[in-house]
Amino acid sequence: MAVFNGVFPILPGKEQEGRDFAAACMGERLKGFEAQAARTGLARETWALQETPMGSFMLVWFEAPDIVKAFTKIATAGDEFTIWFRSQVKDVTGIDLGAPPEGPLPAVLVDWTS
Repeated sequence: MAVFNGVFPILPGKEQEGRDFAAACMGERLKGFEAQAARTGLARETWALQETPMGSFMLVWFEAPDIVKAFTKIATAGDEFTIWFRSQVKDVTGIDLGAPPEGPLPAVLVDWTS
């Protein structure tokens, strides 16, 4: 199982929207979130809001058999939940998951399990 560990900037003043987005994914939109996870092969996912002197960030970590395939499915899926999900990510972070940036994914330097 591969892992993704990335940092998404929170746009200034959007911290509460980030919390609301996470709460919706674990609340009223949980079925859509779980369906998306099943389609993309995600086995586990965590989000953490980190506030720093340089601004706020959403720390995202997930496990999937194929990280690139998971992102590709999120970028291209046309179901209602994924369209909503992409719009929320863009609104809170400014990042358009439908048009991922060129370049490599973050390099995982340590992935230790006992």
